[in-house]
Amino acid sequence: MFGIPGKQAVTLTPAASAQISKLMARGETQGLRIGVKKGGCAGMEYTMDYVSDVDPHDEVVEQDGARVMIAPMAQMFLFGTEIDYEVSLLEAGFKFRNPNVSDACGCGESIKFKDVEELEAERAARD
Repeated sequence: MFGIPGKQAVTLTPAASAQISKLMARGETQGLRIGVKKGGCAGMEYTMDYVSDVDPHDEVVEQDGARVMIAPMAQMFLFGTEIDYEVSLLEAGFKFRNPNVSDACGCGESIKFKDVEELEAERAARD
């Protein structure tokens, strides 16, 4: 919907693809739907849900056997994001490297997106 022809809305690292594929194999799921919602200290939070049916309005990204659906409302916020899966001694989870984020809270649970004027200025500087 907000994409550039020939370019995926989001990309998955090999670790993220492997983890999503593993989750898909566990049950009757078509993949993971990624979205954003209001919340947290910085104003917005990512959401991830198992999906049994693909919504025709979702942006579908398939990579190495993994399937991610991006909710329509979230597509403009997530375009250009790389999704990784990291494991450390204390935690494991998906990490979003999103070029549209201007700030994040200290705990890393919520984010703030750049405003339209800032995104337009960055695009003009690249062109």
